[in-house]
Amino acid sequence: MTNKVKIAIDAMGGENSPDKILDGIEISLKTSKDNFFYLYGKEDLLKNKILKKKEISKFCEIINAEDVILDDESPLSGAKKSKKTSMWKAVESLKEKETDISLSAGNTGALLVISRVLLKTINGISKPALAALWPNQTNMNIVLDLGANIECNEKNLTDFACMGSALYKSLFSNNIPKIALLNVGLEEYKGNDILKKTFNILKENKMKNFDFKGYIEGNHIMDGDIDVVVTDGFTGNIALKTAEGTATFIQNNLKKSLNIFSMFFSYNSLKKFKDKLDPRKYNGAIFLGLQAPVVKSHGATDAIGFAHSINVCNKIVKANLIEKIETNLITVNA
Repeated sequence: MTNKVKIAIDAMGGENSPDKILDGIEISLKTSKDNFFYLYGKEDLLKNKILKKKEISKFCEIINAEDVILDDESPLSGAKKSKKTSMWKAVESLKEKETDISLSAGNTGALLVISRVLLKTINGISKPALAALWPNQTNMNIVLDLGANIECNEKNLTDFACMGSALYKSLFSNNIPKIALLNVGLEEYKGNDILKKTFNILKENKMKNFDFKGYIEGNHIMDGDIDVVVTDGFTGNIALKTAEGTATFIQNNLKKSLNIFSMFFSYNSLKKFKDKLDPRKYNGAIFLGLQAPVVKSHGATDAIGFAHSINVCNKIVKANLIEKIETNLITVNA
């Protein structure tokens, strides 16, 4: 147990919970037994369900949480609801250093508020951002913010650029990341005032930590030419869900478009293509900017997607990612 990654899970958050949570744990244990799970939620309910999954019981401990933050609650009312909620207790365990990382598929806004109340931000950072790896033509890039901050100013976007570059350098240490701002065009005069101000700040500050490439349009995020794409949470969340919806549409309709003969001869290629497009493989985004790691799973994902977010948690802790980000972080005065 001492060598295992201790993951605090909000077992009641997200659609079809706690069933998908327990199923996700079961799936993850088939590939790795490096984790131990602290499940925060309704004790009687969780105990009854784990009785049917005895193979996972020795990897789990249940901590009773009487209340639950619902997905449709406002972030502030959800965070104020009770310190007895499963989400609050899961994050609080991280603050008390009882666990290594916290994971929730619940209300994103409430998770952000609770995390900011209980956990400190990294020095120089005003707001955490939801950051995740995004597949592209060559490898992976980082996109942030994906929904934590609906409204941002130039200071926030500048911080996101700095944090995104630090995260990229932490994951791919031999590279200086190329950064761009997501916009409606490539020309300097396009975009709103906040984007223009952020553009000028990043252009004028010749940072050694990253190479600022200006603007990028949404249809080029996956080209692989940019390593870190920076945007506000409103735009980033729409871009993410549009990409996920498009990938699902292609997956569902590709099979219908092929006859049995063509599918037989192209099975392996189709399988690789489908796997690369599967949004569940990229589930799990970190609240970047906090001094302790909190990971957000997509609320609508299934057990397979949740298992992937568990894998993300393991990698974050094993790689000492927060410490590396703090080491690589160079902020810009906005």
